[in-house]
Amino acid sequence: MSVKSLLTHSFMVAWKDLMELFRNKMGLAVLVVMPIFMMGMVGFIFPSSSSMGHVNIGLANEDQGYGGYLNAGSALATGLEEINNSTGKMTITHASSLSEVQDMIQRGTIDGGVVIPRNFSSSIASGKQGTIIVVTDETNPQMSSVMRTSMTTLFQQIGTQVARQNVEWLSPSVNASNSLAVVAPYNVQAEGAVAGSFNYFDFMAPGLMAMTVMMSVMTGLPAAISHEREVGTLDGMMVAPINRLAVVLGKTLAQTARGLLQGTLILALSIALFGVTIHGSLLLIFALLLLGVFSFVGIGIVLTSFTKDQETATMVMTTIMFPMMFLSGVFFPIQQMPWYMQNISRMLPLTYAATALRKVMVFGAGVPTITTELTILIGLGVIMTIIAVPVFKRAMTR
Repeated sequence: MSVKSLLTHSFMVAWKDLMELFRNKMGLAVLVVMPIFMMGMVGFIFPSSSSMGHVNIGLANEDQGYGGYLNAGSALATGLEEINNSTGKMTITHASSLSEVQDMIQRGTIDGGVVIPRNFSSSIASGKQGTIIVVTDETNPQMSSVMRTSMTTLFQQIGTQVARQNVEWLSPSVNASNSLAVVAPYNVQAEGAVAGSFNYFDFMAPGLMAMTVMMSVMTGLPAAISHEREVGTLDGMMVAPINRLAVVLGKTLAQTARGLLQGTLILALSIALFGVTIHGSLLLIFALLLLGVFSFVGIGIVLTSFTKDQETATMVMTTIMFPMMFLSGVFFPIQQMPWYMQNISRMLPLTYAATALRKVMVFGAGVPTITTELTILIGLGVIMTIIAVPVFKRAMTR
């Protein structure tokens, strides 16, 4: 069979599959709604900022003062409320003690608390550090971490301001222009590898695109192959005067079109709804999505060929997909996993598709920067396609 006939027959098989999809209104609706639902759900659930907003805080001032010394606890509590009135990030509820704050957190009345202990003023009056207790809800580790960081930063800023006033009183040579350098001689300034501000969704969006493409391909293949085998339409193609490689290529093209459609939808939603900025080439992003589809199709065809019916094929695909979703750095950085899980992650194609998309979208990387990911995706796709063709042929003759 000539190359022209092979390509023609492949496009005919792909066109048939896509026409079936367009005739199935419910299936087409799910194909479009699924990425919208996923992006909306994940985008609004995961935090897009590292700071607090609309958080209920319990404030307990147990400080009893010290002799004639100013009640430093009251001054601190007043300062905290004044800052909050200007920022509006917290809703402050007053409590009488640490135990009441803990009880309010357990009952869900507040999200966290700040407690000024009874020896706060006496510690400061005697030249010691005044301790402030930040109480968090351990059942919500992410919120607990954000609150600890935010409150620590806030009280450090207040403490620095108090220290500046103290050193200005100690020496006439220290004034408002140089007191900060006396109190805090070092200034830490963090900068990213790329200019601009980023949030957690900038990390999530490329991974979601790669994951959705994978899901589209691996859930579509059981229907494209197993279902047709069950209803007998695949037999019709087998006896038709077309090469079986054309059937595989046609199925691949149809799944590629589905995957690219969903990937494009996610990309558009990321930009329109969540303000994701694309720093790299759009052409390279689509090329990576195409490569992702290419690598997943081969795996899907091999797995589907070994199953007897559509239900079993779907179960096998789901069993493969879910661990891959959580091990490939789509939702959580791979660097936070144990070393043995990181090694498993490096064997998954979704890891390389998500990493390459992240480099292009966030860092603006070009082809030379993602050579490793490109090589692995292309190599895996070629190997799996070489395996898939004879496996598919043998499965059709069973």
